[in-house]
Amino acid sequence: MTQIKPFLSDNAAPVHPRLWEAMKAADSADNPYDGDALSAELDARFTDLFGRECAALWVATGTAANCLALATLCQPHGGVVCHEEAHIEVDEGGAPGFYLHGAKLMLCPGEGAKLTPEGIAALIDPIRDDVHQVQPHAIAITQASEYGCTYTPGELAALSEFAKARGLGLHMDGARFANAAAYLGGSAADAAHGVDSLAFGFIKNGGMSAEAVVLFDPEAAALVKYRRKRGGHLQCKGRYLAAQILAMLDGDLWLENARHANAAAQEIVAGCTERLLHPVEANEMFLRLTAQEREALRAQGFAFYDWGENLARFVTAWDTREEDAVALGKAIASL
Repeated sequence: MTQIKPFLSDNAAPVHPRLWEAMKAADSADNPYDGDALSAELDARFTDLFGRECAALWVATGTAANCLALATLCQPHGGVVCHEEAHIEVDEGGAPGFYLHGAKLMLCPGEGAKLTPEGIAALIDPIRDDVHQVQPHAIAITQASEYGCTYTPGELAALSEFAKARGLGLHMDGARFANAAAYLGGSAADAAHGVDSLAFGFIKNGGMSAEAVVLFDPEAAALVKYRRKRGGHLQCKGRYLAAQILAMLDGDLWLENARHANAAAQEIVAGCTERLLHPVEANEMFLRLTAQEREALRAQGFAFYDWGENLARFVTAWDTREEDAVALGKAIASL
């Protein structure tokens, strides 16, 4: 049988061994919910990481992290501006509407699934300032974007300045935040410059079942704690989620894993740049491939998703083997 070489998703990757060790170390009696010693460390650890005061809470999914954060920025009668292909619009099953009690997602186009102040202004400026139309309350961006493109600190600064001038909150969906930070040089602060809240993704980057809601207004955490409970995400043995997050932060494992995944992606695309739909600035690649070409790659054992007509998506992970990445790059180049 042909050995499967997995490039379907970083969600399919195994849990990093250091997280199993951390959860085993946490396997003793402690206070329930978020009253344990490990959960108590999170605020200080993320404050150190970002170089500004923040509060951090664990949740089990990125969907919950996004929605709980957005609920602090947008009232039920308001709207959240996001890209028309944003995960909160396309892949979260209506969860934003559920957690935000009916708030509207206001869809905006943008190259590479990224938003710009000009694009947002074109969407919201025609909205009348009266009760008959939904008013924007917040902006949600994705780092790296749904097409693997990374916002630079300059782009984030422009969006933050625009949001503040319009009285809008700015949230970042960071499902692949580590990959974006690695691409930018390794600074978490640069990769989240100017945002009000962040869903810091760990599961795609070697985690098991823990993501972090990071709030750069620490007072907002008090509200999120109530919403987390009401939304069914206050786990009674929260120390195991906190242990995963702390293990990823220890020694910058989150960054080490992301750098490995990004490097594997660059190995793949080195010989096939003419096929790229978007620049590769994280660990996702979107390539133009015919149905026959995709079938030829699958016959060689490569697993990946079709992404529309004559397009395919390949994703590397923290555990992607260099030989598999090199082999895929050569196979694509030889088509």
